[in-house]
Amino acid sequence: MQTPLVSVICLCYNHARFVEEAIQSVLHQTYRNIQIIVVDDASTDNSVAVIRDVIARSGRTDIQFLPLSQNIGNCKAFNQGLLLAKGEYIIDLATDDYMMAERIQQQVEFFLSLDESYGVIFSNAIYVDEEGKFLYNHFEELQRKRLVYTIPRGDVFKDILTTYFIPSPTMMMRKKVLDELNGYDEQLAYEDFDFWVRSSRNYKYNYQKEKLTVVRKNARSLSTGWYRVGDKQLHSTYRVCRKAQKLVSSREETNALVSRARYELRQSVLSENFYEGTLFLSLLEELTTLRLSDRIFALMLTLKLPLTPIRTLYHRIRFR
Repeated sequence: MQTPLVSVICLCYNHARFVEEAIQSVLHQTYRNIQIIVVDDASTDNSVAVIRDVIARSGRTDIQFLPLSQNIGNCKAFNQGLLLAKGEYIIDLATDDYMMAERIQQQVEFFLSLDESYGVIFSNAIYVDEEGKFLYNHFEELQRKRLVYTIPRGDVFKDILTTYFIPSPTMMMRKKVLDELNGYDEQLAYEDFDFWVRSSRNYKYNYQKEKLTVVRKNARSLSTGWYRVGDKQLHSTYRVCRKAQKLVSSREETNALVSRARYELRQSVLSENFYEGTLFLSLLEELTTLRLSDRIFALMLTLKLPLTPIRTLYHRIRFR
């Protein structure tokens, strides 16, 4: 089998409790041709000391460590690591997660079985809490909640606009895809939705059923889900939807974007992010004729009703 170089960019921010397990999971891969790049985004705990100790004890002199002096955020920090990457394939590994020992071996084999039109692959994932206790498996949970029934493959652009189905920590990407996109968009608060939209316009995606990555869910992400008041991720989502507006190429894709804009309008109102709500309403008006329900949410925007408690209760009932 061919053994192309794989660059694993390990991103750390205040992960002192978990970073050793993450790095060790890369060091103990069954696949050997790996470039390890560790980027610390100016952690305020003792992450840097832990990382230096792990590297020293590994005996590896080829691990590249980039401790940033200022916190610049996930997108910019990843791009700093990407500048050092030499591999044909890239993995973005947050250092509170970790990989199964056979992950890279299996993903490289899978990529080599695909043609060049495939730019991204992803797999199933195991979710655990901060103490490492099992919570659920990714796709089984989506199916239990009736959010996903089949897993999209191939041209997934339309699916990405309407459905969350890719566990981003499981992805392996061709480096040329990231190079063509100039890495992650550093103006955004989070990277995955934007990366999915831009990359899936030009490249196919494929799925492996194996559970190859363990993803850690912290107390914040487990407590409520969805947006909070003033959530910067919501504004980033709006900006990505505007990018998607320029990329849609069929009525079906436009309808998918309409569906996404309606969803985000509802979430903006229910989470009391009224400014973003006006932005999504404007996008919706450009894409389609407003429905009665859209107009009701537009009225709720003007009234600025305190609906967060109702939204939280609905979320708990709907997805318990």
